[in-house]
Amino acid sequence: MHRDITDGHEHSSGAGSGSWPAGPAEARPRPWRLGIGGPVGSGKTALVAALCERLRGVVPIGVVTNDIYTTEDADTLRRLGVLDAKLIRAVRTGCCPHTAIRDDIGANLDAVDELGQEIGAEGVILIESGGDNLTATFSYGLIDRQIFVLDVAGGDKVARKGGPGVTRSDLLVVNKVDLAPMVGADVDRMLADAAEVRDGRPVIPTTVRNGEGVDEVVRWMMAELVLAKL
Repeated sequence: MHRDITDGHEHSSGAGSGSWPAGPAEARPRPWRLGIGGPVGSGKTALVAALCERLRGVVPIGVVTNDIYTTEDADTLRRLGVLDAKLIRAVRTGCCPHTAIRDDIGANLDAVDELGQEIGAEGVILIESGGDNLTATFSYGLIDRQIFVLDVAGGDKVARKGGPGVTRSDLLVVNKVDLAPMVGADVDRMLADAAEVRDGRPVIPTTVRNGEGVDEVVRWMMAELVLAKL
């Protein structure tokens, strides 16, 4: 069992706990779901905030955040005012972040189910993982597409280390490229290494806090959303 801290009630775990069935057999219309994962401090919450600011007048949008013990990320988004507070839900996982987004997704399914009733089937739900390592990936029973965020401050070797988050995510965002000179990182090398291990999947460099590269992420996201609605 998981506890969704938004209402203090117990919720059953597993892929079947949401009111929409998970996986390819889904037939009932529901919002498009985008997972955003990556290590602690890579800029996931900043990216979620930037996407909300750009898209809130374009499509109905809601956010589910994951933290192990706190509601820190949801509180940050509410404080920034990127969305109406009722459209930001916090899941307190009480376990490793990858467990709640990949292995035991019931609490997240409950949260997106509730949000879906708020924003409607034509909307978008962003699901932010808690900070995790390079093995973190979302279950496709929970999301439709996923972004993995690395930051240059972690070192330019991180991309070539690979791992499922780096190699298999639908989009890799290499964030904080402005910090490269300060940490001795080679951004071009990092991007080249990422391209090599990702076998053609897209990579976008960003400095989210300055807005650099965010529009490219939005274009990728909207293109994927259009394809999903065809």
